[in-house]
Amino acid sequence: MTRYIIIGAGAVGASLAAQFESAGIAYALVGRGAQIRHIREHGLTYQRPTGTQQIRLNAFDTADPPELKADDVLVLAVKAQDVEDATAFWARRPVADKLETAGFALPLVTLQNGLAAEAVASRRFARVYGASILTPARFTEVGTVVAGGSPQVGVVTLGIYPSGLDDLGRAIAGDLVKANYLAEARSDITRWKAAKLVYNVKNALEVFEGSAEDVASIGETLSQEATRVLSAAGYEIAQPSERQVSVAGWGAAPDSGIKSGQQSTWQSFARGVPNEIDYLNGEIVQLGRIHGIETPWNQAVQEAAARLVLTGGQPGSISLAEVRTIVRESPLAA
Repeated sequence: MTRYIIIGAGAVGASLAAQFESAGIAYALVGRGAQIRHIREHGLTYQRPTGTQQIRLNAFDTADPPELKADDVLVLAVKAQDVEDATAFWARRPVADKLETAGFALPLVTLQNGLAAEAVASRRFARVYGASILTPARFTEVGTVVAGGSPQVGVVTLGIYPSGLDDLGRAIAGDLVKANYLAEARSDITRWKAAKLVYNVKNALEVFEGSAEDVASIGETLSQEATRVLSAAGYEIAQPSERQVSVAGWGAAPDSGIKSGQQSTWQSFARGVPNEIDYLNGEIVQLGRIHGIETPWNQAVQEAAARLVLTGGQPGSISLAEVRTIVRESPLAA
């Protein structure tokens, strides 16, 4: 029987564990710090559009993780900047009744934004399944996760990295459907990860003060830069019309506790923890440098975010005007 080892107890990991708990799917949630201590001692306060529950989860601290078994599937639900350390730790874990360590014996599912996680994971894991997840979820308070997706919790597309499809991928997608996700397994997961990145480069704008019109205008420019760079780098970008499952009618429910403009990047700044901008806008900047494509707006957002971190500022303490100033002063804009 498959058991899912969910690594990371933030908004994505904890909500996935809560859904598996409700669906009767075997799992173990593994995390660190105050969040996992609270969950182990008091349970998770899990807020859905249908109501709030206090759920006891099968939770473990990373310092004392569960023993791995031959039928386990590892699900990496940490942020992109934590993938290096997480894969190094888990790839070397022993697996019961196996000579191989987890990196060679067990499959790993990556739930990160951007394109870097799978490349890092495949250095240590022989079987990597990339996944793209859309889920309006929030973790800004220890012990509480808000999952506002309705009627399903989220939308997941997954497949073998860099390409391919097999029975295990289909089975994982099936379990996600049982756990109230819209999920499909595909053979072209890299295209879907690239498509998500075109959207995610706009996330950083939520941490800057600015009008809705300015956010929309700069966001469109960021996505256009991303599309040009990804195309130059040889990435094909999946289109929404290619989905095999309909997402019509799915989204963040009104009054669900999820507010517009407070996605994962905003939450990281609000909590004062490391953010993933270097793996979103920074990914586009890096690919632009490699392939000779100028990316002044993504670079400006990355620089402005770095300044915000340096000053310890909260979201909104730097304006989009500063982003525009960086672009004007950049040699890329010449």
